[in-house]
Amino acid sequence: EVQLVESGGGLVQAGGSLRLSCSASGFIFDDYAIGWFRQAPGKGLEWVSNSNSGGDTTYYADSVKGRFTISRDNAKNTLYLQMNSLKPDDTAVYYCTKARERVGVRAAGGYDYWGQGTQVTVSS
Repeated sequence: EVQLVESGGGLVQAGGSLRLSCSASGFIFDDYAIGWFRQAPGKGLEWVSNSNSGGDTTYYADSVKGRFTISRDNAKNTLYLQMNSLKPDDTAVYYCTKARERVGVRAAGGYDYWGQGTQVTVSS
């Protein structure tokens, strides 16, 4: 059974940092791209970032580029999202998700398994 379990969310002041983790099981982790999406209150799902299977190629939404860093430890089957210089607009539930291929895409349809999400709240 494929499982993705996020952790590391919480409440932080604007300008602060958080590190999200996603522990994966039930599939060969380094065969697939892994991504992060988020959903803010009253808004749709937004792609944030993804890492290709080897971890050597990463992509970011313009809204987080230069502030967020995605990384993966294939030996530990774990994905990370380091979030710096957080803004109130970053407030959302963040989801870790497994891609269908080695290369990730920006569309949610390119992902087939999702974690339960972790809440990130940034106060002004």
